[in-house]
Amino acid sequence: MATNHQFPDDFKCPISLEIMSDPVILSSGHTFDRVSIQRWLDAGHRTCPITKLPLPENPSLIPNHALRSLISNFALVSPPKPRPYPEPQALISRLTSVSSSLDSRLNSLDQLTKLSKRDSAFRRKITESGAVSAVLNCIGSSENPILQEKSLSLLLNLSLDDDNKVGLVAEGAIGRVVESLQTGSADSRAVAATILTSLAVVEVNKATIGEFPYAISALVSLLREGKVREKKEAATALYALCSYPDNRRRAAQCGAVPILVGIADSGIERAIEVLGLLGKSKEGREAMERVNGLVRVLVRVLKNGSSRGVEYALLTFSSLCCYSEEMCVEARREGVLEICMGLVEDENENEKIKRKASSLVEVLRGNHS
Repeated sequence: MATNHQFPDDFKCPISLEIMSDPVILSSGHTFDRVSIQRWLDAGHRTCPITKLPLPENPSLIPNHALRSLISNFALVSPPKPRPYPEPQALISRLTSVSSSLDSRLNSLDQLTKLSKRDSAFRRKITESGAVSAVLNCIGSSENPILQEKSLSLLLNLSLDDDNKVGLVAEGAIGRVVESLQTGSADSRAVAATILTSLAVVEVNKATIGEFPYAISALVSLLREGKVREKKEAATALYALCSYPDNRRRAAQCGAVPILVGIADSGIERAIEVLGLLGKSKEGREAMERVNGLVRVLVRVLKNGSSRGVEYALLTFSSLCCYSEEMCVEARREGVLEICMGLVEDENENEKIKRKASSLVEVLRGNHS
């Protein structure tokens, strides 16, 4: 097992300086351990601890699944003896050479992907060596699905660094990723969705991805057609993208709402979080009002869901009931008022949920403005 000082600095929380067990991405684009950044936010701070830039009143904490996986994998093996990094240029040349065999290109991708897990310095070295265009060409190749999968894995590693996110988009990454979402294997589609989540950490990329033809519709298709892993990754990508208001309208118009309600009913709570964001748009609310069984699904989450699920179910109810008396009537009929009062009175419940439940009580009683 690697000891703390043997881990790369990128694995350490900027606040606690300890290895992160649950890394999450703040809207500023920086990653922190969930416990540390939540403590910072609970103390009333609404600025990024690193950039000091202002944050929204209710900042989103997006799980950094890719970094968490890297930390877990790193911890399982003993650290190798220090050795110089190999030059990536030879590996990249094998990727781009027309004379390289498929096996040679796959081997190069394997090595680059493995090396790019080490730390940001080597990832920077790869990008500076001109690897991105070669990797994107491999992703776009229909020659072999394994070549596409391995190229996407390398692109995901390169996207982990905040400094790379805008540059990858500028080099055309979104187009290749969306193609993979539409036509790739199951594994390729899941990794492609994760890449969009990673790129969407940067605010300007949320708009760029949302405006890209078929990007959001491809994620919605993955929600509908994918297996559990693909559905979760697609929902996570939509959650990241839909913090940008225009993307909420796009997702609703692509038919995301009934699909999200269906997979929420199957137990994938991330879908409830996306519904909470879509409820902030007129198009999202109108789509929800047309879905039979929505209130039943939200009530089940209020009763049995995780704290995060309960929080977003309350947010969804509040958005709907503020604009629709019919939704208020149905929510009251299904016992939502009593559930909320129970949450408010529960001494063990967290304050954020109590506040949201209290606000919904006022709405359901007709006391909201």
